[in-house]
Amino acid sequence: MAQGILKDTMANAMLVKDLAEVAKDTALLHGVQIRVHESPNSSEVVTYAPITLFPSPVPKSAFYQALAVQVHYNTLVDKISQDADFLQKALASTITVDNFTARLFKIHQQVLEEGKAQSIVLGLNRSDYMLDQKNEGCPTLKQIEINTFAASFAGLTSHTPHVHRHILKVAGCVEESQRILDNNSAAGLAEAIAKAWELYGSKRAIVMFLVEENQINIFDQRCIENELWKRNISTKRKRFRDVSKTGSLDPDRKLFVDGQEVAVVYFRNGYMPQNYQKNANIFNVENFKLDIKNWLMSGYFPLSTFAGLYTLDMGPEGDKTIEMALRTPGLFVLKPQREGGGNNLYGAELQQVLQEVKGSEERMAYILMDKIHPTPVQNILLKRDAPLKISTCLCELGVFGTYVSNWPTMVVFQCT
Repeated sequence: MAQGILKDTMANAMLVKDLAEVAKDTALLHGVQIRVHESPNSSEVVTYAPITLFPSPVPKSAFYQALAVQVHYNTLVDKISQDADFLQKALASTITVDNFTARLFKIHQQVLEEGKAQSIVLGLNRSDYMLDQKNEGCPTLKQIEINTFAASFAGLTSHTPHVHRHILKVAGCVEESQRILDNNSAAGLAEAIAKAWELYGSKRAIVMFLVEENQINIFDQRCIENELWKRNISTKRKRFRDVSKTGSLDPDRKLFVDGQEVAVVYFRNGYMPQNYQKNANIFNVENFKLDIKNWLMSGYFPLSTFAGLYTLDMGPEGDKTIEMALRTPGLFVLKPQREGGGNNLYGAELQQVLQEVKGSEERMAYILMDKIHPTPVQNILLKRDAPLKISTCLCELGVFGTYVSNWPTMVVFQCT
């Protein structure tokens, strides 16, 4: 949309400046905002969240394909998480070289040995896609990763359509503004959390948001909190150190924090090793398996919507993968097994790392993925204190999915 109809608009510097001011105000008006880095734990000063001035185009067929396949990923993730033998086999190589994964898996095994105290399982997933334009014709949907742990931005993106609709109208594109779909991701996540809370069976119990030390993105989480309060479900925000100090398990292995019974722990933090330095075992529940599933899904399921994935395990197949990548590094991306995308390696850096680890087990901490060739689009990025300029953008499509099971019965099962 921004690529074609709005090309002339983006070339008009004065108009862009006016539209940018309107977009910033509209974002703040609708809650598309974050705290500032100077004071991440105070809402006295806030700013608009980074956002594009115009919406980015997604082909209708690819969009609905992503929605349709999400419910199947929900099933896959749930079944994998309940298959202890499969998890152990699939994660064997990663556990060997990644202490963090190994530690979480040890907690998982301890839970199994002690016996599960809870049969209710809540899954909040987000699948991220790019449109691959490697060949001529229509672009194909390729999954970059599936986030099963602390997946963010359901809240802010629920309000983003209001901003883009308004900007298109102000820019004179009224008809195009009507093509912007509603986004109800925050309500969808809250609905699943509420169902899990209901199945827990205690109206006095709370939903605990386990949050970061620095809470810049608090408004994204507040959207979900508010949806739960609309349902008269109490929520509390706690950090790991808070739970370490005031958390306990009663004889029935129910979790209490500050004397309040906790029905659901919603992890918005906990994906870094330092989060588990002490008292990690207080969460003697199945939530830890959510993180394990993320890495498993990232490395072992080359399905039709996945970009090509190649093992770096020790052995002939892994050796062949390394030779292929060193020979044609421009065709691939090297990804850490348990990382969400910020430390991907390309080209010369990819070659350097593979040369360093090719003869050791350290290589199993990575996976190799086909490089996606997304169609670039022109847009203008709005970010605090950043100059206004036309940028070449590579877009991702994120699709949330939720499920609640009282194993083996699936209770809630949907794309949000």
